[in-house]
Amino acid sequence: MTTPGDAFYRQRVTVLLVDDQRIIGESIRITLLADPDIEFHFESDPFAALETAARVSPTVILQDLVMPGLSGLDLVSRYRADERTRHVPLVVLSTKEDPSIKAEAFSRGANDYLVKLPSATELLARIRYHSKAYVDAQQSRLAYEALLESRERLARKTEELEIRNRFIRKTFGRYLSDDVVASLLESPEGLALGGESRSVTILMSDLRGFTSSAERLSPQDVVRVLNGYLGRMADVITDHRGTIDEFIGDAILALFGAPLLSEDDAERAVACAIEMQRAMAGVNAENVVNGLPVLEMGIALHTGEVVVGNIGSQTRAKYGIVGSNVNLTARIESMSVGGQVLVSEATRLAAKERVFVGQQLSVKAKGFKTPLTAWDVKGIERDGVALYMPEAEKDELVPLQNAVGVRFALVTNKQVEDLGREGRFVSLARRSALLVPLEGESPPALSDLRIRLLLDDGSELSADLYAKAVGEGASIEGVPIRFTAVPPEAQGFLEKVRAREGGGSWFTLTGGFSRLSSR
Repeated sequence: MTTPGDAFYRQRVTVLLVDDQRIIGESIRITLLADPDIEFHFESDPFAALETAARVSPTVILQDLVMPGLSGLDLVSRYRADERTRHVPLVVLSTKEDPSIKAEAFSRGANDYLVKLPSATELLARIRYHSKAYVDAQQSRLAYEALLESRERLARKTEELEIRNRFIRKTFGRYLSDDVVASLLESPEGLALGGESRSVTILMSDLRGFTSSAERLSPQDVVRVLNGYLGRMADVITDHRGTIDEFIGDAILALFGAPLLSEDDAERAVACAIEMQRAMAGVNAENVVNGLPVLEMGIALHTGEVVVGNIGSQTRAKYGIVGSNVNLTARIESMSVGGQVLVSEATRLAAKERVFVGQQLSVKAKGFKTPLTAWDVKGIERDGVALYMPEAEKDELVPLQNAVGVRFALVTNKQVEDLGREGRFVSLARRSALLVPLEGESPPALSDLRIRLLLDDGSELSADLYAKAVGEGASIEGVPIRFTAVPPEAQGFLEKVRAREGGGSWFTLTGGFSRLSSR
């Protein structure tokens, strides 16, 4: 005998009996009173049975097999065809045990078959059994549906997250490297302000003479030139797993070793710088086709400790670096000329013997007690393959029969002195000249110069050209200088000088101005 404490029998049961004989309904109702957890409903009209079932939500249906106007077997089929009662356990009640009718009832979807009226014990046991199975199945189905819905929600959230991440990668990938974007997306603390001290290799590049050349271009052409140049350089830096800190006008600041640190950071940085210089040929070829200026770029690399991380405020921040070694890199970069890559001693040592260097440079820089040492990079060997700097055009100085008079001044920290010093070009080449000062000391090595050419009648050419002293001489032979920006007026004048000397038109402009065709 079951007890109310039995968990099996504490489950709530709802029974619907469909029978055209009310006396049968009353008899079964009285029988089921023995179980207080059973809720009983009776329906005598077989045609109303479906709506009654939908209203009371039975866990078991008992139905007569013979009813007026509608066959009990047809009613079974109707129950199974209706979504509301398709899975509800259905027990057929019949006055006789007929194997063929029983088989037909089961084929139409009945769950059980009882000859009425069964004993109270059997009827209660059957009702309990089928009701529990139905409730368990419903719970399992609901759990499965909830699982499916949860998976669908998770899939939707995953898709939304992927869409968001693709948007972030596409948007911020224009400003940050993939490593930085991945760090922001994958690390919960990725957007937190703060940083860490880390040794990185810093790359800084700048176009030579672009500021002065940009003054002669329309705003649209300035942007076209910069976008073409910066876009190609950004691709090269990204290919070498560098992180672009920022674009500063026509200058680029990138780092190797953050946010991801590797053993070959310095080597990759050197290889990247060489590839950037090699890529300038393609940039300039496209510029020439589009009638835009030919560009020259100087690059410096330095390895040292910096603070790297998210810098700024909660509303606006950037992933970047700060420290004296950034300033040191800028000082070295200012020593470079177009088409050159300079590395500090620290970077040369970090890249080990794989980097090939040429001339050693040493210069005193503001803010640093000891002279800076830099090396002119010629190439690097990585994975058994040598990568060399692009071959420079020959730039042989030709002595001039008639020297060209000039006025010049030093450019210090972007501040230009008055053109108070006089000198002469005694030799001239495509990108360079030999300057002989007429008075005072020779310009220091690697100093920047502003130069005004003097015409044959002693008047000054209105346009200035800019150059860098690439050496110093104490003799009358003069100081070698490298042109960094030559405006068209100055170029035309120097072309005439060359023609007068019998050399024809040969001058190839640097520092941002168009290339003249040779005659």
